[in-house]
Amino acid sequence: MYDIAVIWDWVAFSVRWLHVVTAMAWIGASFYFIALDLMLKPVHSLPEGASGEEWEVHGGGFYHTVKYMVAPSKLPEHLTWHKWQSYSTWLSGAALLMIVYWVGGELFLLDPNKADLTLWQGILISGGSLAFGWLLYDQMCKSKLADHPTTLMLLLFIVLVAMSWGYNQIFTGRAALLHLGAFTATIMTANVFFQIMPNQRIVVADLKAGRLPDAKYGKIAKVRSTHNNYLTLPVVFLMLSNHYPLAFGTDYSWIIASLIFLTGVTIRHYFNTMHKTGRGPHWTWAVTVLILILIAWLSTAPLHQSLEEAEARPLTPYEQKFATAEGFAEAYETVIGNCSMCHAREPTWAGIRWPPKNVVLETKSDVASYAEQIYLQAGLSRAMPPPNSILMNDASRKVIVSWVQSARN
Repeated sequence: MYDIAVIWDWVAFSVRWLHVVTAMAWIGASFYFIALDLMLKPVHSLPEGASGEEWEVHGGGFYHTVKYMVAPSKLPEHLTWHKWQSYSTWLSGAALLMIVYWVGGELFLLDPNKADLTLWQGILISGGSLAFGWLLYDQMCKSKLADHPTTLMLLLFIVLVAMSWGYNQIFTGRAALLHLGAFTATIMTANVFFQIMPNQRIVVADLKAGRLPDAKYGKIAKVRSTHNNYLTLPVVFLMLSNHYPLAFGTDYSWIIASLIFLTGVTIRHYFNTMHKTGRGPHWTWAVTVLILILIAWLSTAPLHQSLEEAEARPLTPYEQKFATAEGFAEAYETVIGNCSMCHAREPTWAGIRWPPKNVVLETKSDVASYAEQIYLQAGLSRAMPPPNSILMNDASRKVIVSWVQSARN
């Protein structure tokens, strides 16, 4: 019979793989169509209702694209819809969030040093905040702010900063940044599902009925698509951040996450301008570099509470289960002897300044909280410790396996 931890880890890996692949497809399509739209050129020979054309070469062939500002006079027989890249990305991302941060919420979602929450309370905040983000953003876009796009974007940035701070008051550092990315990605996918696609269906229905489509539907879709374009790069950063404790493990991680949204604007502004005019404003790169330097400086803030504070903290019920299990004392000594030189608040291994992935294994509560991860990484597999650092023998790995399995029984 397969170990449930192994099965669950492979499920998480498969969903993550799907999420990355679909995200690549969505981001690629989004960037391509924004670039195409900006590169369109008006010529005299365009069909009636067309606003521009673009010639491209790729893969040994030439492509001729013509854009109609509202719609062609007659609906073509074949029409390709671009929607499933977005939907598949969000659905796979939502599934991954549930697997990692809901099922594994005791370890990855909740931080008892920040807020005294039950797992169910954390899950409700997690899911509810994503829905709240879309409803707030959608109402902003439907208000009079729609006539003032710059003001609208500034207010959206303020909302994102507030959510970044709020998440950081409740969740672990990695969960806070991940949820800010999910908060933003939910807005982006909801734009496609609730605005862009319905408006395009209205235009198609008008064409089928022989009516002249209203140009306002295309304009609404264009605004939402442009918002998505500027939000894409920060979302990618936030989704990758859980691998880098310098991003999520500092006291200023919420500021780092907020600043990343500014780099999304500067970088996309350069490329969007370049696609439109043939030359991008180089000052945007200088601003981006300065922001990244500021982020790097902020990342050096303290990553952890002191060892004394950590030892004084009472164990959570989840930690208690593993700390009182048979074989814990021997497993604890095994982890300390094989893992703690790197996974310490102040690592002693040369060249490592911060513990990998912010996983600290020094106190009994540290080891108990990461029991399942230790079981997979250093018990069942030989992923840890790295073979070129310490040669951990099979007997030590069996100690870890026996301890975790006894805690489950």
